[in-house]
Amino acid sequence: MTTKSTASDRPLRADAARNREKILAAAAEVFAARGLDVVFDDIAAAADVGVATVYRRFPDKDSLVWALFEHEIDEIADLVRAANDMAGAWDGFVWFLERALERLCANRGLREVIMGAPYAEERMLAAKTRIVPPLMTLVTRAQREGRLRPDVVEADIPVLEMMISSLSGGANVAAPDLWRRYLRIMLDGLRTQRRAPSPLPDPPTEAVIAEAIRASRCRPNSRSHEPLT
Repeated sequence: MTTKSTASDRPLRADAARNREKILAAAAEVFAARGLDVVFDDIAAAADVGVATVYRRFPDKDSLVWALFEHEIDEIADLVRAANDMAGAWDGFVWFLERALERLCANRGLREVIMGAPYAEERMLAAKTRIVPPLMTLVTRAQREGRLRPDVVEADIPVLEMMISSLSGGANVAAPDLWRRYLRIMLDGLRTQRRAPSPLPDPPTEAVIAEAIRASRCRPNSRSHEPLT
């Protein structure tokens, strides 16, 4: 008995496949720069295709967001596993935060997905079951080593990541590594012991800080509340 194949099971024609890749590439740039509040019209313009073409390839924002960020989520899960393989749990914890924040600070859309944007929410919850338990294993090990303060709990980690990655907004061009200074200050606060404060990168100018604060308060464009459909 033969089963009918659905349209989604069939291989895409060459032109349709090219359009899909163009849409994904354009969406990656737009989401990274402006976050998930952009609409399909913005993505179509960036991809130089009609908005109907975007809808043919991705019927809703959930499917587009997940197609774009599934690989990024997998990479973060791989980072946690690699950090757990390190001999020192504190060193693994610091290594993981640095690598994860590099990704979050460079990609506003990814940051919003990780921090709980509604798009692809169910699939993101499933993905977090691959990230959070090994991360908390790492935290517990670092606490048992006596190097991470014992009162750090699971809920603290996303808050700390959100605080640090929020500096990537307007300061991203003028000072792309601004977040590293504040991560280092934060890590000093998480250590149980240290001989002296960690050396810090050069302090930012007042203009850079003002721009980072301004950008963190503003939405990327005036159309951010438009419905997707």
